[in-house]
Amino acid sequence: SKLTNLGHLEMTWRSRVHFHPLLVRILHKSRLRYYGKPEKKMDMPYQAYFEVADGSGMMSMVLWNSLCPEWYHSMKVGTVLLLAKYAIKSSYPFKTHPTPGDSQMKRFATIEICLNVRDPPTEISIIPEEMVKPEWGLPEVKYRFITRSELDDLPHNHSCDVIGLVTFVGRAERARKREHSEDFWLYRWAHAIDGTSDQPFILELFATSQPDVFERIHPMTYLVCTQMRVMTENPSRTVYLTTSNESQIFITGWHKGQPYTKDAKVKNFIQWTKSQSEADQIKKTVIGGYYPFPRPPDSFLKY
Repeated sequence: SKLTNLGHLEMTWRSRVHFHPLLVRILHKSRLRYYGKPEKKMDMPYQAYFEVADGSGMMSMVLWNSLCPEWYHSMKVGTVLLLAKYAIKSSYPFKTHPTPGDSQMKRFATIEICLNVRDPPTEISIIPEEMVKPEWGLPEVKYRFITRSELDDLPHNHSCDVIGLVTFVGRAERARKREHSEDFWLYRWAHAIDGTSDQPFILELFATSQPDVFERIHPMTYLVCTQMRVMTENPSRTVYLTTSNESQIFITGWHKGQPYTKDAKVKNFIQWTKSQSEADQIKKTVIGGYYPFPRPPDSFLKY
């Protein structure tokens, strides 16, 4: 069928009601958002953002309501989609934006693609990777992996991806989203090493929309965390990483077929793990318990 591209959409969307189909690759995926309120009677008040791209650039795509439980888990980073009968709207100005792996990619930030169950009913098709043709010009998924030795030189709030061997994972803890709120964030602390430093990555992992992975993080698993933010804890200058709205977490058993397996730093990490003694590493691992962070000073005088 006749296709359009994201660049052409941005130029012509105001003058059209119906749009030609789009062929795009998912580069980023947000956590699933529930926006239900007791006074509003909605069957499926869910929403999820994706960043999708073709040869012309990258744009946000929003999955709405009952399409979320139907499609959210099938739409992975790297998935190629054929979209028809979608809507175009002006972008929501307050949404978060992931940091693209390819800094040269053009970003169309004024509009977003809306996928709805009606008005119009969107038609979504997933194209298997083996059927994707090079002449379609779809960009590859790119990452920003860092090693532990590089972390201390990065600025506050810098976005990066990490891979490491888990040496500690704490119990799940809760924090109120807002003071006096009944809503909580669920999170846990983890340490992961990659052989480039004596220090581990300190990771604050909030429960994303991957409960099956979040609950199974344990010592000796290979942990990949994408779209993490660097946090510098003053005055101690302790550096840790926290998840963002677009973070994805993967552990041993979930890595097969993921786009990051081709990344050079991921391959270097795998080579390092092959040189390690599993028995020696297991002796250094810890699970559970209370993890106060940032750690309090050794004495009251230092407060």
